[in-house]
Amino acid sequence: MASFCEGGVSSMEPFLKKFFPGVYKEMKEDTKISNYCKFDSQLLTSFASSIYVTSLIASLLAASMTRDYGRKPSIIIGGVAFLVGAILGGAAQNIYMLTIGRLLLGVGIGFANQSVPLYLSEMAPSKFRGAFNYGFQFCVAFGGLVAMLVNYGTQKIKGDWGWRISLATAALLALVLVVGALFLPETPNSLIQQGRDHEKAKRLLQKIRGSDDVEEEFDDLVSASEASKAIKHPFKNILQRKYRPHLVMSVAIPFFQQLTGINVISFYAPILFMTIGSGVSASLLSSVFLGIVGTSVTFLSSLLVDKLGRRVVFFIGGITMFITQMMIGGIMAAKLGDHGTLSKGYSFLVLILICIYTGAFAFSWGPLAWLVASEISPLEIRSAAQSINVAVGFFSSTLISQTFLAMLCHLKYATFFFFGTWVAFMTAFVYFLLPETKNVPIEKMNIIWRNHSFWKKFFGDGKEYKDNRMHEPFLSSHG
Repeated sequence: MASFCEGGVSSMEPFLKKFFPGVYKEMKEDTKISNYCKFDSQLLTSFASSIYVTSLIASLLAASMTRDYGRKPSIIIGGVAFLVGAILGGAAQNIYMLTIGRLLLGVGIGFANQSVPLYLSEMAPSKFRGAFNYGFQFCVAFGGLVAMLVNYGTQKIKGDWGWRISLATAALLALVLVVGALFLPETPNSLIQQGRDHEKAKRLLQKIRGSDDVEEEFDDLVSASEASKAIKHPFKNILQRKYRPHLVMSVAIPFFQQLTGINVISFYAPILFMTIGSGVSASLLSSVFLGIVGTSVTFLSSLLVDKLGRRVVFFIGGITMFITQMMIGGIMAAKLGDHGTLSKGYSFLVLILICIYTGAFAFSWGPLAWLVASEISPLEIRSAAQSINVAVGFFSSTLISQTFLAMLCHLKYATFFFFGTWVAFMTAFVYFLLPETKNVPIEKMNIIWRNHSFWKKFFGDGKEYKDNRMHEPFLSSHG
């Protein structure tokens, strides 16, 4: 929600006038500057990317916390940090106070993003794991929608109160996270990994599965825990050859997720719509439509991901994002120019295309990047792999947010071609290198890697493995 809130306030004139007067002056007074360069401010981009830097660092620190003390403490720490950061942002009197608040937001996001997807994947039964994990992205999308509605409702408030209310509202959702987490149980996987009472873990597993017949799954958890305890330095061990597919996916998936261009759309959507000629109110309202689309499509995808499978959902989203980005770039190249505006017809068409693009991301790479990364690794490296996943995601977000406004200024419409090309590449990557994971028990996931035509060579023995709880089509999927 923080990115959406601050993406919205970055187009509010009182906010720009107070913290970024140079950008405000160029926007209002310099009529000769290119449409694509109005917001090319190093201070503004540093403000935008600061949250990702602390998120990256926090996600790495959260790995040991999540592994040694459990998923629940990390969730609570993340919520508290976010709560304080939101309050500081809303009360900011200068750029330093605003930045400190944003850095704390980054700490909160880093801890939460490292622990929440793991928590969901470990608590969910394998046949519903996709839908459960989608809850994370759905809440992110819903938080973004709430933020956009708040921005739209507050941008007409005179003085500083509009952007202050917008930034401070995020504290309410952080409070819900903290209070809610206090009542959550720890995952059975984590209880066993920490060496706590196995009977307690077994009773919890029976409770969340709604059945007393959990012996097989419980034995898998205990076996995975024993293997985990033999690993003293998970970040070092993940570099071993047998963990190569997990490491590659932990790096590639979050990197590709950011190169879809979605952070560009989500953070800079109001600015982007102002670039094509919409006023402040119209640009924020357009962003609200994007939020509604993203939230709705994420919910739809959660109903389908465990039926269609991860790969099919990736393909549908990737192809749709590629087409829409190429069309947006083409329209801006042909019709916008450096100093003109789009006609109402073309502005509406660009809005529709961005909505379709946002829907495609919310259907595929948005939730799947979190789901797949949190379910593919064995317990002994799972926390480290998830931290790498989150850290790479935030590093990529930092890189994109630091360079996007300059990229938009220099590449102009070709910025969309740039991201579209990456979408085509990552879709091919999924086709050739990512096996299907639906319905596979989380502690049996190594079987799909051992059976994959490319990755099986990293396991040394060259054998294929089967398990009576895994359906044959999933064993043979691209393997």
